[in-house]
Amino acid sequence: MKLLKRFWKRLSTPSKAAAGVVLLMGFIGGLLFWGAFNTGMEATNTEQFCSGCHAPIVKEIRETIHYSNRSGVRAICSDCHVPHNWTDKIVRKVQASKELAFHFIGTIDTDEKFKARRGHLAHREWQRMKENNSQECRNCHQFDYMDFSEQGPRAVRLHSTALAGGDKTCVDCHKGIAHKLPDMSDVAGWQ
Repeated sequence: MKLLKRFWKRLSTPSKAAAGVVLLMGFIGGLLFWGAFNTGMEATNTEQFCSGCHAPIVKEIRETIHYSNRSGVRAICSDCHVPHNWTDKIVRKVQASKELAFHFIGTIDTDEKFKARRGHLAHREWQRMKENNSQECRNCHQFDYMDFSEQGPRAVRLHSTALAGGDKTCVDCHKGIAHKLPDMSDVAGWQ
């Protein structure tokens, strides 16, 4: 019994060195986890990753001003489809994991199946962007810095009224700016 009490006392009061080793291991483990997590997050934000399932869509963007333009600024998929601030990015990545699951279980694993669902997927994405006031657009295109003298009369009128007043957001007028508009005839709620 005495031996058992001594053993228990030794286990219940670890040495300072043991506590230091546990803390150090926890710190190193945390750094490794964070590094792996961040690396995974960044790897899933690349055009290469997106084109694994969305090759036809990635080809479309190569024909737009968002891919090749006079200023040399190029937008990739994640610039428009993944929020830039961390908490919203995590929420979007969790939502996207469901999309990956649908791809892997065969719901949308071919170009034909994707094209059949494209209108619904586009509508859902436009709704998401409308709800967040087209934040991904505004990461690059800031209303306060628009040079109205470089815009056509119609753009000036619309930007200075509906957009400035908060009645509309970018995606209300600029659907199809980086992708061809899908057939929306079978999408419920589409105007």
